[in-house]
Amino acid sequence: MTTLSTPPTAPPPPAQAAAPPTTALPLDDRITGCLIGAAVGDALGGPVEGYSPAQIVERHGGRVTGIVGPWHEDWRTARPLAPYHKGDGHVTDDTLMTQALIRVYERVRDHLDAYAVADHLVPDLISTPRWIPELEAEALPLQRIFLAEKWIVARLHYGHVDPREAGTGNIVNCGAAMYMAPVGLVNAAHPAAAYAEAIDLAGAHQSSYGREAAGVFAAAVAAACLPGATPTTVVETCLALAKDGTRAAIEAVCEVAARHRDTESALRGLRDAVAPFDTVGPAYRSPSLGARRPSRLHSIEELPIALGMMLIGAGDYRRTVLGSVNYGRDCDSIATMSGALAGALGGERAVPDDWAKRVAEASRLDLHAPARALTEVAYEIFRRDTERRRAHESAFARLTEAR
Repeated sequence: MTTLSTPPTAPPPPAQAAAPPTTALPLDDRITGCLIGAAVGDALGGPVEGYSPAQIVERHGGRVTGIVGPWHEDWRTARPLAPYHKGDGHVTDDTLMTQALIRVYERVRDHLDAYAVADHLVPDLISTPRWIPELEAEALPLQRIFLAEKWIVARLHYGHVDPREAGTGNIVNCGAAMYMAPVGLVNAAHPAAAYAEAIDLAGAHQSSYGREAAGVFAAAVAAACLPGATPTTVVETCLALAKDGTRAAIEAVCEVAARHRDTESALRGLRDAVAPFDTVGPAYRSPSLGARRPSRLHSIEELPIALGMMLIGAGDYRRTVLGSVNYGRDCDSIATMSGALAGALGGERAVPDDWAKRVAEASRLDLHAPARALTEVAYEIFRRDTERRRAHESAFARLTEAR
């Protein structure tokens, strides 16, 4: 396993940003911090998604430092975004899919696999209208998610494809990885189990390095829940589990991140480090001809950058997420992932309370309810896992007692 050098000591965070606590945090606090942290990161990144760092500075007169309004004031008609009201604290599809997966856990109350996507997630997306913040209306979640997520409905509901193979043929992007935090949380402190469960689950949605990223991100969340976890230990866990181009991309990006004290100075270096692995190319809204196709040599951009921002921010939520937002490109998903990790490391108190309240109010979402539900399910799953492990130990002991 590659061991990262210790990042240089970062400057003190702003007075209003709480550093990750040194004392052990209980599971419910980590789950709450992770899920609220992901939603807030998503909402902060949404209005600048798809733009470059230079464009963000030009539009906002500097770096984004909090919740901002839509990029286009005429968001209902502006292209290529219409009809989505991104900004003003509205969460995007990253959070909608995360909460949909939590509802699946609430129903199944056990570990999930690809069949759970077909049996529970797809019906949730196509049958129950919910408040969609970016549409400012009640609608089926299917009407908000993008084509890479609509794929699972087409393949599983209409095509009756084997759920374990349904992801094959979809574009390879961060669509599955962006909502895998709940998998890491129900496997808290067991990264290898989180990786395996997410790989199985994500097979219904993605293939290749998109599926791999889902597994590694879930493992990162589980690793962030370990007592004594740090940004460095989280990255080292990812490097121990990641395969092929995903591992190489994480290593390359995090080696650059470890040399920087602040995200501003790292923006170009991080992009240069991930560029050889990213198939989208320099023009985010005009992907290259070979973009998002299966490969063992490539990686999604979002996960390595999220991990790099976490290292540079030393796990501090505000610094980590704002660095992710100002990176641009697919920054709502980058900030969703880095916000989840920083929230799991630091608990709910790590997430600025004013941001969390504004996102909850603007999005008309109870950000605490999914965390309470998933915490209850996580305890149930752990008890069930304990019973299964003890049964296995007993059976194995009987098998070997005659030796």
